[in-house]
Amino acid sequence: MTDLLYALSRLDALAVFDILLVALIFYAFVRLIQGTQAVQLLRGVIIVVLVAAVLTNVLHLSAFGWLITKSVPALLLAIPVIFQPELRRALERLGRAGSFANRQTALPDAALVIGSIAQACRILSDRRHGALIVMERDTGLQEYADSGVRLDATVTPELLLTVFFPNTALHDGALIMRGDRAVAAGCVLPLAASFAVDYHLGTRHRAAIGITEQSDAIAVIVSEETGIISVAHNGRMIRRLDEVRLAKVLQAIYSPRLVGSMSPWLRRRVQKARRWVRRLLARVSRKAERRAV
Repeated sequence: MTDLLYALSRLDALAVFDILLVALIFYAFVRLIQGTQAVQLLRGVIIVVLVAAVLTNVLHLSAFGWLITKSVPALLLAIPVIFQPELRRALERLGRAGSFANRQTALPDAALVIGSIAQACRILSDRRHGALIVMERDTGLQEYADSGVRLDATVTPELLLTVFFPNTALHDGALIMRGDRAVAAGCVLPLAASFAVDYHLGTRHRAAIGITEQSDAIAVIVSEETGIISVAHNGRMIRRLDEVRLAKVLQAIYSPRLVGSMSPWLRRRVQKARRWVRRLLARVSRKAERRAV
């Protein structure tokens, strides 16, 4: 008790700021790995550290304590390797936050692009034609676009229906969009690394979650087996959408910076749609966390 009072008496504004900064870093790290396979890895690391502390300090095992002491530098070097996807995602988010001032505002004809995608996905769903459309945002996807066939064409419903027509050369890969242009088709994407992904999801859905785990892109998926339309964003997926709901979700996620230039009535509609999307994503996140546990 005396030691606690002595420590509290030495606190000043700078010390409080220092403590809050460290707490904020730990909180940001926990939020970053939430719902990913890094949670299990972190639990394993904590268990190993606790067991080592008990064996070393309580049982006074000198040889084991020497082994742990010599292994700490190697463990510190292994942490960036173990948590590489999470660290990469954090640095990408930091870079995107610093690039807002240097990038253009939202796409002027975003509503036209979103309408084209929604219309095409509705037709593809009715015909049971599978599709995977990736909408690039702040994080560049050129490395994945280079794995496909270059298109550089304006996005229209007719283009999307042609690309994803069965038995064509490009239908089995992803189509990557940049603005209102289709950059490339037949692209290969990374598969999801999260343990929380449903086992019944196919390769298209896993690739959609995988690309949104590693970037801020938005992926639209049409299931070839069921015709269900889904949207993946930030490693989470919203499923069972129709044409209208798909347009609302894309409007809320893809072009939020258009809100400031809208009329008050349309701004309220978009903000309402964004709140609806956030609730859906939060519900999906909670379900994924329960499955991961």
